[in-house]
Amino acid sequence: MKYEYVKESDIVKDKSDNEKRMELIISIIKAKNDLENATNNYEYADGNLIDYFLYEIKANQAKLDYLIKKAKNIGIEFDLISSFSLKNKKVI
Repeated sequence: MKYEYVKESDIVKDKSDNEKRMELIISIIKAKNDLENATNNYEYADGNLIDYFLYEIKANQAKLDYLIKKAKNIGIEFDLISSFSLKNKKVI
């Protein structure tokens, strides 16, 4: 099988600045929810699942840190992001 790698930046070029900012905010919210879920699952994990959830927590934290840094660099205020919640994935 042959796979073709498509750079995400090529796809993003066609979007407006507002769309890029909204996608970044949605990504931050999802990463925050994933981190919270992994942390909750870790609390109830046993055996080999402990290592799995520790890895998941570290990965989600690194992703969240990266996205927050990227958001701050383009001028998105962090206080706004922390007050959002993702109840519906469809954002207008």
